[in-house]
Amino acid sequence: MNRPYPFHDTAKRGILLLLLLFPISLLSAQGWGSWENGSLLERVYLPAGLSLRLHLLERRAFDAPLLSNLFFERERKGLSVRPGIHTAEGSYDSLEIRWEGLHLLLECASRDELLAVKITPLERPIRSSAAVLQLGMVWNRPGWVGRKDSALLAETEGRRWTFSASAPAEEEPFLGLTGPFLAFSLDQQPLVITGGSSAPTPPEGERLIWENKERALREAAAYGELAPAYSAIQSVLGWNRIYDPKNGRLLSTVGRLWNKEYGGYALFGWDNFFLPLLSALVDPGRAWDDLREHLKDRTEEGFFPNDSAGNGRKSLDRSQPPVGGIALRELFKALPDRKALEESFPLLLEWNRWWPKRRLNKGLLSYGSHPAPNPWEDRAAGTAVGAGYESGTDDSPIYEGVPYNPQTHLLELQDVGLTSLYIADCRALEELALILGRKGEAQELRRRGRLFRKALEGLWDEESGLYLNRRSDTGERVKRLTPTLFFPLLAGIPEAHARRMVREHLLNPREFAIPYPLPSVSADDPAFPKQRYWKGAVWPPLNYLVWLGLREAGFSGEAKDLAESSLRLFLGEWNRKGWVCENYSALTGTCDDPRLSSDPFHSWGGLLALPAFVEKTSKLQAR
Repeated sequence: MNRPYPFHDTAKRGILLLLLLFPISLLSAQGWGSWENGSLLERVYLPAGLSLRLHLLERRAFDAPLLSNLFFERERKGLSVRPGIHTAEGSYDSLEIRWEGLHLLLECASRDELLAVKITPLERPIRSSAAVLQLGMVWNRPGWVGRKDSALLAETEGRRWTFSASAPAEEEPFLGLTGPFLAFSLDQQPLVITGGSSAPTPPEGERLIWENKERALREAAAYGELAPAYSAIQSVLGWNRIYDPKNGRLLSTVGRLWNKEYGGYALFGWDNFFLPLLSALVDPGRAWDDLREHLKDRTEEGFFPNDSAGNGRKSLDRSQPPVGGIALRELFKALPDRKALEESFPLLLEWNRWWPKRRLNKGLLSYGSHPAPNPWEDRAAGTAVGAGYESGTDDSPIYEGVPYNPQTHLLELQDVGLTSLYIADCRALEELALILGRKGEAQELRRRGRLFRKALEGLWDEESGLYLNRRSDTGERVKRLTPTLFFPLLAGIPEAHARRMVREHLLNPREFAIPYPLPSVSADDPAFPKQRYWKGAVWPPLNYLVWLGLREAGFSGEAKDLAESSLRLFLGEWNRKGWVCENYSALTGTCDDPRLSSDPFHSWGGLLALPAFVEKTSKLQAR
């Protein structure tokens, strides 16, 4: 079994050094970090829950604004935030902020209980401005906070803390803030704030920031020309990893805006299976934990839900695409851990068994939404919309006009993409079953995979040279083309069929071989110009799965080309705005195209860059 992205020797040494330097913060919820989802301007110490929150103030004659809550957003009048480096273990992070008349760089660094914050004006403020530091306790944790002269004080779990700054404090009594705070002018020089149990000084804090930043840059530099992509993946995972105080765990999430909308955190069925693969590259100490936490999210019925929220909501009527076996296999290749594999395999085998029980439609598979408890009054449950959500491609044109059958609780569409991913899931789990010595389960998976492989051939359309979705109510072939029609490359299809699919469609400049591939619907489809959501935009998981299919089907050159074009797309927005996007315009290569609906800082965006690391490693191995 070839490892998909074994690390370069230099990078491997860097990661081992990282594990030695930060053994606790990598493997448990402890230390300073951006753990609270509420604002990018807040740092929290775990496990105590001590919070240092930054507010920005512009002093005006009337209505002096105070910026307190900051998220990565595409559009907000007078505000832009550019994420920078965010190390995997949280030892260093940076943000460039433009707000009203302010343009500044915010840097944070930590080591053990020591926290350092540096605020550097990049331009002279247009108006008199201030940084307001507020100390508090989050998640209703016990503790005491106060102020004495120009210092903030706290006591948590028997530990005493002192926070001070490199400039004298100014009185700002009319801000409406509760709890102790200090205000400092931002009109001239950089401001350095330090905090810890040993009353650290600003020079100590500034030195810590410099040291941790240099270490982060060296770690990324070990990847040569891929260093910017490495930093970008590390940054998006770092900023989107938060603490779940209800269950006492760190969670890798897709994005802070989603967490805000879902009542604390949001986990998604297929999104969160991809995140451990990205962590395996930039944060190996957390990768298996990322998978373990997602596996805890399964329902009593044995499937992984479309979504699960911090407020307790969970979609009990629908799952999401079966990529769990693929993710488990690829993670095991990257970071072999037999014990973790033994823990994970039975849960994913149960999910594999669930699909034919709940989603079988005349010998093939269809997405659906079945009767289930719905205490949250989810209006999508038991509808075509809910079944579309199960597909992960929500409003894809291939589902337009396809009815939902209320008796079978399925869409009337025998789905090429779903059936192919299910076969790939069987193949991946069979491979892992053999590693674990589970011969009986390997035979079970092989039989089931072969059964669906045979059924999939019934969807082959000789005229078009593709496996086409088929209406189960009318028998009509659906000829709208999306990248999911290339998922059969993961399913061990005949070579002649694979060759036609790739040459006649994937490499066709009228369909998918456009400057910014892969569009979520063929470029000659009438929906393509819309670009909104799954009607034309480029989605990272589609590129990743098609690239993986090309490699498995023996199209190494085409896989390399797709990896390179995906990397260019990824780096374009990272270099331009510091964004890692949920989806990208297939027309402009950006994710601020007004036609899009795209979270600008979405973890699975890193899937566009991941194949480039694999391809480079493969090239080095070949030498």
